[in-house]
Amino acid sequence: MLPSNPEPDFLAILHVLSRHDVDFVVVGGVAATIQGVPVTTFDIDIVHSRESSNVQRLLSALKELDAVYRFPRERRLAPNESHLSSGGHNLLETKFGPLDVLGTIGKDHDWAELAATSDSVQLDSTLLIAVLDLPTQITIKEEVGGEKDALMLPILRRTLAERGG
Repeated sequence: MLPSNPEPDFLAILHVLSRHDVDFVVVGGVAATIQGVPVTTFDIDIVHSRESSNVQRLLSALKELDAVYRFPRERRLAPNESHLSSGGHNLLETKFGPLDVLGTIGKDHDWAELAATSDSVQLDSTLLIAVLDLPTQITIKEEVGGEKDALMLPILRRTLAERGG
């Protein structure tokens, strides 16, 4: 059984996904943090390839992570192939903390498109991941236009400017 409020260990989640050879791009708050943006986040968001073989690898990784949907909490529903093959959002809880597994973001930007605008980042000696670049993060936040997105935009833009982008 998962603890009710586990201390998030995003690195552990990324190691499991990597070990299972899942094709994904880190997006959202963790991507921003990795890119040097001074923000705090409480979950990790990824956009994954929805190709059948990748979905199978992702399912194996999620099983190892004991992933279940965050809501309804009492039912402890695990994602299946149909869920992960869609463009929808799968908001999961794992033994290492919250993980949002997204088929697309913004105006239907999928893994293939986002992978082309991602940076490869070496997080430790064994973990190389794809992280969405800051210009694309800004573009997607502008597209979405939500209240939280609007609050993040000045911080993202300033970080990009400080990096000379």
